[in-house]
Amino acid sequence: MFPDLTSANRIKGGDVREFEGLFRKYYGPLCRYANKILNDRDGAEDLVQDFFYQLWKNRERFTPRFSLNAYFYQSVRNNALNVLRNRSVKEKYSQNVYAGLMEQIPVDTTTPFELKELDKVLQITLNQMPQRCSTIFCMNRFEGKKYREIADILLVSVKTVEADMGKALKILRKSLKEYTGKGAGVTIE
Repeated sequence: MFPDLTSANRIKGGDVREFEGLFRKYYGPLCRYANKILNDRDGAEDLVQDFFYQLWKNRERFTPRFSLNAYFYQSVRNNALNVLRNRSVKEKYSQNVYAGLMEQIPVDTTTPFELKELDKVLQITLNQMPQRCSTIFCMNRFEGKKYREIADILLVSVKTVEADMGKALKILRKSLKEYTGKGAGVTIE
């Protein structure tokens, strides 16, 4: 099937009406599709909204190689799978940080309640971190990607990657410092 070149060219040219028409036509079905993958209705809506935002923002480079329908569904699918992968990485990171903290906190002063509380603090911090910060952090720390690679993938500058990585580390340090206190000796680099 050939791409719908007329719609693609209109969007590429900045035709807001064409874009709005496609948004209205595809928003609901794409949200349902993303929800099947994520099992999270709010997350699915956020994902589809972000997809359309990115499409409009980068419309000059919009060149689907197949039908718009296939392009939209494939893009949403890929984005949803990235969200799932990021969740998995965040959980793995949380477990690693948690284990590292346990080595630094004296065992005789930690109760099971405190351990659960610390785990909760870590989960909340990772989930409340801005999406791009957490994505950049995970790509760098768990996928081993260099800042330049991350910048190319996310279509941002290397300086943006550096700044967001710094924000992510600062958020983690602050959150853990508030929980453990200044004397705990927790370091995150």
